[in-house]
Amino acid sequence: MLLYQNIATFREENVPTTPMKVLIVEDEPKLAAFVKRGLEAEAFEAVVAFDGLMGQKMALSEAFDVIVLDVNLPHINGFDLVKRLRAEGVNTPVLMLTALGELEDKVTGLDSGADDYLVKPFEFRELLARLRSLYRRSQAAPMSQQVLQVADLELDLEEKVARRGGRRIDLTAKEFSLLEYLMRNRGRVVSRVDIAEKVWDLHFDTGTNTIEVYINFLRKKVDKDFPKKLIHTVIGMGYVLRDEG
Repeated sequence: MLLYQNIATFREENVPTTPMKVLIVEDEPKLAAFVKRGLEAEAFEAVVAFDGLMGQKMALSEAFDVIVLDVNLPHINGFDLVKRLRAEGVNTPVLMLTALGELEDKVTGLDSGADDYLVKPFEFRELLARLRSLYRRSQAAPMSQQVLQVADLELDLEEKVARRGGRRIDLTAKEFSLLEYLMRNRGRVVSRVDIAEKVWDLHFDTGTNTIEVYINFLRKKVDKDFPKKLIHTVIGMGYVLRDEG
């Protein structure tokens, strides 16, 4: 079977500098373990859900770069699961992985909200290439957006203006940069080190409380006067901007 060909010999250049986090929703234990082991050998971070219900719970509670999703799953099938995730605002790229190879099945998967489709059996190197392609596309797309939006919060990158509920929010240049970074990474927990490197500079002193101070500034301006809070602290990990409504 092509799927089980030697994965240890395959390495691709230009691997992301930070590990790509992949959710594998697959009910066949051997296949799930094989894919997980293969991805981890390529410096990915991979976690497994063995049924659609658990896959939904994990996809809604954690940020992933790509989701590998089987169609024939217990509790919730892959087609319905990707529909539910899209309805919940989860825009993570989805690669559907299934033994169903008919054109109609592919169309159904893509119409459900999947981004790509791979039929079993497959070569591991093709799975890897498709995952990296989906990741690159997802990272490139937001950079071209002129207006970022999460719930009723909008950030106009051209006018350099933030608004929530139609109300303008006055931000300093550094507050604007921090909010932009959080919004581009909506749903993803970003650490203080991530923020320091991306919003300040590589030589930023992470021993100071400057990041916490600026997060509090943003909270007062973005969240204080609104019942729905968007900026959240994940203890021991960092911060995340997400709509939990």
